[in-house]
Formats: sequence, C-alpha cells, structure tokens
Amino acid sequence: MFNEVYDVIVVGAGHAGSEAAAAAANMGSKTLLVTMNLQNIAQMSCNPAMGGIAKGQIVREIDALGGYSGIVSDTSAIQFKMLNKSKGPAMWSPRVQSDRMRFAEDWRMLLEQTKNLDFYQEMVSGLLIEGDKVVGVKTSLGVEVRGKSVVLTNGTFLNGLIHIGDKNFGGGRAGEKAATGITEQLVDLGFDSGRMKTGTPPRVDGRSLDFSKMIEQPGDENPEKFSYLDTTKPLKEQRSCHMSYTSALVHDLLREGFDRSPMFNGRIKSLGPRYCPSIEDKINRFADKDRHQLFVEPEGWNTVEYYINGFSTSLPEDVQFKALRSVVGFENVKFFRPGYAIEYDYFPPTQLKHTLETKLVSGLYFAGQINGTTGYEEAASQGLMAGINASLKVQEKDPFMLKRDEAYIGVLIDDLITKGTEEPYRMFTSRAEYRTLLRQDNADLRLTPKGYELGLASEKRLKRMEQKHESAKDFVSFFESTSVKPEEINPILESKNSSPVNQSGKLFKIFARPNIDMYDVRKVKSVEAYIQEHHLDREVIEQTEIQVKYSGYIAKEKNNADKLSRLEYVKIPADFDYSKIKSMSFEAREKLKKIQPTTVSQASRISGVSPNDISVLLVYMGR
Repeated sequence: MFNEVYDVIVVGAGHAGSEAAAAAANMGSKTLLVTMNLQNIAQMSCNPAMGGIAKGQIVREIDALGGYSGIVSDTSAIQFKMLNKSKGPAMWSPRVQSDRMRFAEDWRMLLEQTKNLDFYQEMVSGLLIEGDKVVGVKTSLGVEVRGKSVVLTNGTFLNGLIHIGDKNFGGGRAGEKAATGITEQLVDLGFDSGRMKTGTPPRVDGRSLDFSKMIEQPGDENPEKFSYLDTTKPLKEQRSCHMSYTSALVHDLLREGFDRSPMFNGRIKSLGPRYCPSIEDKINRFADKDRHQLFVEPEGWNTVEYYINGFSTSLPEDVQFKALRSVVGFENVKFFRPGYAIEYDYFPPTQLKHTLETKLVSGLYFAGQINGTTGYEEAASQGLMAGINASLKVQEKDPFMLKRDEAYIGVLIDDLITKGTEEPYRMFTSRAEYRTLLRQDNADLRLTPKGYELGLASEKRLKRMEQKHESAKDFVSFFESTSVKPEEINPILESKNSSPVNQSGKLFKIFARPNIDMYDVRKVKSVEAYIQEHHLDREVIEQTEIQVKYSGYIAKEKNNADKLSRLEYVKIPADFDYSKIKSMSFEAREKLKKIQPTTVSQASRISGVSPNDISVLLVYMGR
C-alpha cells in the first residue's frame, strides 16, 4: 500500500502535528501526516482562541519563521485584542477569538495545498525500530509505513481517560477514542513516562443566555492581526465576548458535588495546569474569594455555541448544570455538552535534545502535549521546530535551534529539556529573561531571515521585513537629526504637563520623554510631513516609537544577553564523564548525567546545578 519511504512521518494532526507536517513538506521533505480522523485536523479542543500573554508572541514567531498558525488565526478571527497595552511593549500580547469550525477548515485547506504532503487516516499503534533508529510506523490495522524520521504529536490521545464526576471512559477528546500501544512500546525501549491532566468547561446554547445581565467585552477599536503577510486585512466587524461572575451560592452548589469529584476522591492522581485550574480547584485553593470571573466566548460567526472560559470542571454533569444556572445571565442555560477532565500519558522532556529529537532513538521527535506542555501555541511552536529538524536531519544538514535571547520558542524548548516539567507547562512573559528583546512587534526582524535560510519564509516576506527595518531605522534617524523650536513644541509639552524647553533641541530627546507619545509628536509639522511623504504604515510608526522610547533598555538587555551567551559557545563533549568530578555536588552530577547538556550555559540552567558546580565544571574542562 505504501511502497515509498517517507522522509518525515508526522503522527497526529493537532496544532503541533499540523505545523510539523507543513514545515517538513515546505522544506522539500516527502511527508506523511497520519491522524485518527482527518475531519478534525487542527481542532481547537479547548477554548476557541489563539494568542494571549506570551502565547501571542509565540504565534508571531511561528509566522515570522514561515509557519501557518498566524495566517489561520487571521483568516478565522472573529475578534482581536492587544492585551497589556497599558504596559510597556515587552508585555503587549496579541490575542484573537477564533471561529472554531473555520479555523480547522482553513488549516486543512492550507495543508492540502502544500506540496510534498500526503495524508492517511488511521491510528498509529507502534513504531518500527531498527537498532537505536526509528524506521517507520505501524497502524492498528497492521499497515507498516517506512520513514526516515517520525514526529510524535499525540496530544491528549495517548491512553486518554475522560472523567465526568464518578464516570470515566477512554478517549482523547469528547467523542473520539484514545490511542494505545505507543506508550507501552516507548517504555519498553527505556523511556520514562508519566500522567498529566487537563480539563475543559461546558459548551452552552447562546440562545438560552441573557447577555443584557453580563458585561460586554468588545474587541479593539482599531484591530491589528497576527501574520506579517498581507493574506488578510484587519477585521472590520467583530463579535463581542461577555463576562459574568460566580458567587458564594454557585460555590456552595459546586461543593455539594466535591465528594463525587474525581479530583478530590483520588481517581485523578495526575497534576493539572497550575495557571488554568478547574473551577472546583479554584474554590478549594482560593477559599477566601467569593467570586471568580467567567468569560462567555462565542465559538464562531454564525453558531449559537458558547465556551464558558473559567468554568473548566470534571464535576458530575447535574452539579455543573445546577451551579451554572445560578450564575447571573445563565438562569435558563441549556448545555451542548458538560465539561470534563482528561488524563493522558506524557514523556518528561529532559529525554530530548534541543532539536526535540529523543536521546534514546535516532530520528524520533516529540512535540506538543507529549512533552508535558499545555496550549495550542506552545504545541504549534514545538511542532514547527520538530518538523524543521526532522527535515534537516534527513537532508543531512545542521540542526536548527533558537537561543533564549532569540525567541520565546527558544525559552520554551530550553526550559523543557533542561528543567523538565511535573505539571503542564505554560509560557509566560516572566519566563523570558530577555523579554524586552523578544517583543511581538519585532518577531519578523528577529526570525524571518532564519526562516528564509531554512526555505520556509518567502523572498517576498524577507523583502517586506527588510523594508520595515530600513524605514523604521530611517525614521529614528530623522528624530535624531531634526530639531524643533520652543514655540512649536512647548504648547504640546504643556498640554501633557511636561516641562517646556527654552531653546531648540532634537526631537529624539523630546520624544524619549515617558509622557510624550507618537500622537503628540505627530502634531509637529515636520513629523507628520515625513510620515505622509514616506507613506509609513502602522508597523513602521510603532517600531520607531519603541526604538526611540526604549533604546536604553533594549541596548542594556542586548549587552547582558551577549555576555551570558559566551557560555553557549563552551561545548561539553558528548561523552563527558561527570562521575569523575568529585568536588561537584552529588545532585549536580546526577542531573548532568541524566540530561546531558550540550553547553555550559545549558548546564547552568538545570535545576539543582549551582553556580559553584558550574565553576568546578569549567575548571575541570580546562577553562
């Protein structure tokens, strides 16, 4: 049936698998995407949204490299918001509310138009291994497909178990069966595995809700978009979300079901995501709070289905229903389906290299929730990197890795393989020590040249990025070289309660004041004339403002990154024997032996390895 040998076989077609397949195929590798149901490619299993705090930066990075998540987020968006706009630009995070059905459809259409990509609907039940190398996959029907590399992106399907109250049943998602066989084989091969939990809230009928009792949450007045390409225009119309609150009564009604909750009666033993807890977990952990926010999110342009963000639960369906009917605006609510929790297998990511290739089996890559992460964006970025590196390995080219000062994707992967995770990992801006460098506005400047070298980003995309870079640089130079007279600038300064000037001075110095923004300086005739003459767009104007106002912070952080990156170039030999270093702590020796870091910098970030241990290591290495 499959006579040819594929370069890359991708197992699973969620967000990780879709990006992995697209990347490998677009880089010229003959790729096969195998999934249990081709109707559910890139399904949004949980909330119908992309982006958010730090996650929006990841989507922009995927787009800058030539991935598809940003494009599909734009084509399927029903609302756009730039979060944290009141804070500095390092914290700005784009987020879209998506049309769930259109999102999956657009992803499938893009994949079907991708050259070098084949599809097959079946459950992969095992891997074909020869020696220490993967050579293909085997399906539940016994079909064997040969491949030079395999990317596993099984999500929550590996031995997935769904819990609703005191009921549980096998499944990887509501209405879909679990995948079996792979975990057992990997454990036999010597891999460590564990169990994790995640959950999802009820979906309800919007026709049964009273939105007049809720707080409307509209999108931005001037919405932007995710992709740096012109594939779509910013939204002209948007759908609003709404907000309501739980209450002490709602909490009491939920507590009545705690004895039947799998979270509290011991049936669920695995850890769930700390930063996206279930409603029962919130009530239990934050007993002093008498209410919690609920965001009522539409599932698309035309559907009446709504997602109740903040009400994730595994309580019995009758308890969920009774409690939700006591929320303001939900008095007559009708369920489409109850919330549930799901337990699934994962493999601690310390068993991976920076490329996401496993250390035990050559040519085998893991991406997404199999690595203990949560979130579409985290999964998609890992899928992209795994697809890139699987393709590069087959083509016998150098691997592709991103450092912590280059991308949030670099922070994510480095955190996973050096520190591991015992609960579902989620990205935050606070995890990135160089977040002033890793802004959402400059992801294209940071990564598009790399995407172009890989063959993922087009020449058109590269030229667009270079033009933006040059235009912003020229506009900054304009502010540095152009003076303004007191009589023109002082009325503007006084209107902002900013100290007036008594002699002509450079616009750059005025603009750098914290309470003066681009709207203010555009009142200076020469500034507005420059913008009009050079036809500057919003991206260039925004980039210029950030470069002027934050140049000092950016330079300082870049300097710190350059100092620390020197340790990235101090390589540790692959066969280094840590057991010989008796002056190093026992914990450090054990952790270093297990994780096998490739550089001293990576070794320094491993939990349990102290600065003193690193000093000893450097001395032992003759540094």
